[in-house]
Amino acid sequence: MGFRMANVEGRAALVADGHYYDLETVTGGAIGSDPMEAIADPAALAAVSATLAEHSPTGRLDSIELGPPVPRPQKSFAIGLNYQAHAAEGGMAVPAAPLVFTKFPSCIVGPTADVEMRSDGCDYEGELLVVIGPGGKDIVKEDAWNHVVGLSVGQDISDRPAQFAAKPPHFDLGKSFDTFGPIGPYLVSVDEVANRDDLRIVTEVNGEVRQDASTADMIFDIPTLINYLSRITTLVTGDIIFTGTPEGIGVTQGRLLTDGDVITTTIEGLGTMTNRCVRVSDYLERDE
Repeated sequence: MGFRMANVEGRAALVADGHYYDLETVTGGAIGSDPMEAIADPAALAAVSATLAEHSPTGRLDSIELGPPVPRPQKSFAIGLNYQAHAAEGGMAVPAAPLVFTKFPSCIVGPTADVEMRSDGCDYEGELLVVIGPGGKDIVKEDAWNHVVGLSVGQDISDRPAQFAAKPPHFDLGKSFDTFGPIGPYLVSVDEVANRDDLRIVTEVNGEVRQDASTADMIFDIPTLINYLSRITTLVTGDIIFTGTPEGIGVTQGRLLTDGDVITTTIEGLGTMTNRCVRVSDYLERDE
């Protein structure tokens, strides 16, 4: 048995049957309230999850607003052009090695947070999120899944004008505006997922399906990404990887996000995020 962990007002909680259980409370303080510390011992989380029927729930999930299940990752990676159809829709060549950029950890927000847009060129990109458990260096592909504490849903929100403001493009800045990294609703251990290599991912905008694909279509699968990254930098507990988006992004359709749009992102077995877009200001000064 595995676990589903949530961030409830900054506190780690396990979830089951529409309820949440404050982790520090149900363990009598044996596991603390910090979600970043809790994920350091996934075996303990699974053991506690197996006993939840013996405890009274702390509250109902529908009565609270969840934060990001991994609120303070040391490193936040993202993978570009990791689905062949997505590369094709943008007229870009399929990369020979993973195209890696960073989303600043400061952009990470919860599964129902508003996306604050600062231009008229913002876009959605639904993605599977991988969270590192036991860290390591030079992790071999065959052992890579043992270094994953769980999976979640992610949105790699992108400001296209900022992304392509220079040549070559600088992906990191245009994808790291505050609020541009919604994740959640939960961190789900891998053994809670029916098929970790083939998960349906769907992105809707205002109820209209824009992306509908399978993570089985990734060019570079999760073991390959973990192996590649760990040969360059030591991975630590809580590092996150946005694994790439499938085809159907807004910029290729001339359908970028506008004020009031609602993005709904669902991944099979992991849950759903709902994020409202709010046009707050312009990041570039306008000439008077």
